[in-house]
Amino acid sequence: MKIKIGNVELQNQVILASGTVGFGLELNAMGVLDNIGAISLKTITLEPREGNPQPRIWKTPSGILNSIGLENPGVDVFLESALPLVKKFPTKLIANIGGKSIEEYVTLTQKIGDKVDLIEVNLSCPNAKGAGLAFGTNPDVVGELVSRVKAAAKVPIIVKLTSNVTDPAAIAKAAENSGADAISAINTVLAMDFDLKTGKPVFANKVAGLSGAAILPIALRVVWQMAKSVKIPIIGMGGITCADDARKFFMAGAKAVSIGTQNFVNPWIGAEIAEELEKDITKNQLRF
Repeated sequence: MKIKIGNVELQNQVILASGTVGFGLELNAMGVLDNIGAISLKTITLEPREGNPQPRIWKTPSGILNSIGLENPGVDVFLESALPLVKKFPTKLIANIGGKSIEEYVTLTQKIGDKVDLIEVNLSCPNAKGAGLAFGTNPDVVGELVSRVKAAAKVPIIVKLTSNVTDPAAIAKAAENSGADAISAINTVLAMDFDLKTGKPVFANKVAGLSGAAILPIALRVVWQMAKSVKIPIIGMGGITCADDARKFFMAGAKAVSIGTQNFVNPWIGAEIAEELEKDITKNQLRF
């Protein structure tokens, strides 16, 4: 069950996804993190962000739309207030970072240094104006950004990529060639909905990010495409609700999985999936 990303070894292949567990304080108090490989903390930006206007969450068939907008207190408050608490967690810590420019990503990486185990570079957030998505859709830009971040990093870096591109394999290859230690995919899928009472789009930003069981087949396809092009580990995510979903990601070529929206339904889902995968190994019945 152990997996290495760069020089960091995780106790198992199950990660909790950024944006669905906050800074993990509530889950740790419940004992949820004891048997998790790593937790990816809520995205941190250089300056504080208030996020998008309400509503921010909208239920859809087999999933949710979210338009949070990377609300967070900023990296300095995170380092001063949240980090001392999360450093006590019984699992590996992944700091997820988002920026409006390459320079911001580099500065965030320098500020975080080696205070966490890994850094996840968020190049795929579809609902924050001026952050993320534009960087993750162009192989040349991805290559330059990852190269600059890698040069500044003191810990291994994971590059989080989107499915909202024509050729996800080319983006993944650009990240690998520029020094990424791993790739995580996919983030939410661009989508929208309308409010029947007003006749207008639900969200102020019009489009938002779709997550949950509905996007599982899309995520599997993207991970499969990426896995044929890169040799670094891929962390598969998108629509996982049970151990069988995780097994499908391994079949597609992922080396680890990350659980997102299902954390809202069942906070223990990550630990439960890890236990199920462990049974596979115990019985020598690996299906990936």
